[in-house]
Amino acid sequence: MRRNLLLVSLDTLRADVAYGGQLRHLTPLAASGTAFLNTIAAAPLTPVSHASVFTALYPHEHGLRHLLRERLTTSKPTLAELMARAGYDTGAIVACPGLNRWYGMHRGFAHYDDEVPRLADGRDPLKVGDVKIRGTALKRAPIVVERALQWLEPRRHKPFFLFAHFFDTHWPYEAPELYGPPAANPYEQEAHFVDHHLARLMDAVRGWGLLDNTLVIVFSDHGEDLAGWYPNDHGGAALGHPEENGHGCLLHDATQRVPLFLIGDGIPSGVRIDEQVRLVDIMPSALDLLNVPDAAERAGESLTPFFRGERRHRVAYSETYYPEEQTLVPGLGPLHAVRYENRFKAIVDVRTGTLTAYDLANDPNELMATPLGGTAAGQDVAHLTALAP
Repeated sequence: MRRNLLLVSLDTLRADVAYGGQLRHLTPLAASGTAFLNTIAAAPLTPVSHASVFTALYPHEHGLRHLLRERLTTSKPTLAELMARAGYDTGAIVACPGLNRWYGMHRGFAHYDDEVPRLADGRDPLKVGDVKIRGTALKRAPIVVERALQWLEPRRHKPFFLFAHFFDTHWPYEAPELYGPPAANPYEQEAHFVDHHLARLMDAVRGWGLLDNTLVIVFSDHGEDLAGWYPNDHGGAALGHPEENGHGCLLHDATQRVPLFLIGDGIPSGVRIDEQVRLVDIMPSALDLLNVPDAAERAGESLTPFFRGERRHRVAYSETYYPEEQTLVPGLGPLHAVRYENRFKAIVDVRTGTLTAYDLANDPNELMATPLGGTAAGQDVAHLTALAP
């Protein structure tokens, strides 16, 4: 019998919070499989990053680069399209405007629940560019779980691909119920809230006896810059970047390093891998582990070699074109970044050509620019950055 796929997105969840050990359910869930501690997102925006997850392509390849301007344009089949062709029943429950079917992310899903409420002032959230205001239109985690289980229950005896998307750790950080310790900051209270409801989803799947025959992949599309709540934050006027309101305008690790773990047959349990990988590696990994064919060329690569002992860093590319859309600080240009050997990072302002480099081993919070010419690895980063699309 073919294995199922449960793909879970914990939108806006920082890697340090996900892996910090404070989340009551996520911590043992990650420990039941293999966790990739240094996973890099392709972009700090929900639609752009998820498009890279669903296609294993970088934004310049799949065509979606801004928050509000483009739809998915690649002719290459998405993960859901390939799963549907392979005979899987496909369903998605998404929680925010950034995954509305307008973007084309619904391709391949027989069921795509993208309903979200309008904003408090009655506006359509799809037409609002401010990521914080736009993010107040969401399905809360209990509704995501309820609708996911409603879809899954009649289909649990045949192969399925379920995508469940949670959006609670996004602004405005007002958890409806508190499951974390009183000392937790508002953002972490939201993380505890979604942690509680993800456990409800997993308990139901486990109770139906599906876990032994299901590949589970949990990830976040990007992190969150809390303007000084964490030591690697860069956003906010006090830190010199008033344009960064949570995420979207910068490419530092606060938003680009994200959690990723896989659980299932053939995946080692209790393993934590330090080598750098990318979110674009999710789709090839799922197809590889489920034996679903794909003839298209992809930027991502399967992670299965790591389960056989491979220890090779993968070069990660990230970009953001959101600075062209936001109006708080006009005149900003797009940014491209290359992250290499889980140590060196170079960020390029596309408009001005200004390059800023960091040595993450000596400067993990990216507070000091580092000359690139001092090491061979640094020279490689400069070369790779020059070639970035």
